[in-house]
Amino acid sequence: MRALATALVAVAMLAGCGDNSVAQPAGSIKVVLTEYQFAPSTLTAPSGKVVFFLVNSGTTSHNLIIRDTANRRVKGSDLISAGDSNVFTVDSIAAGTYTIFCDQQGHEASGMKGTLTIT
Repeated sequence: MRALATALVAVAMLAGCGDNSVAQPAGSIKVVLTEYQFAPSTLTAPSGKVVFFLVNSGTTSHNLIIRDTANRRVKGSDLISAGDSNVFTVDSIAAGTYTIFCDQQGHEASGMKGTLTIT
């Protein structure tokens, strides 16, 4: 009976050892988020569907928001906790130049912004 209890505890502990990271999809654009920058901060992609693989290597939560030249929010990722990764898909985006930024308080002002060019 003690061996069974020990085994169940071990299984429960192993189940909690996973992380919330996901694998990078083929053809996606990898962007690393840290305090307070995107790497790379200049991105280029073809028009249409764009898939981003976002990796938060920072110590606080971040996201990636796309804003057009009229200062309108086009699309935004979920908030990504420190140490996690996320796949962010934009189903359709027209050719043009966009600003990317993190909309957490003070992050954009601290330099967490960049440029997305859709060709």
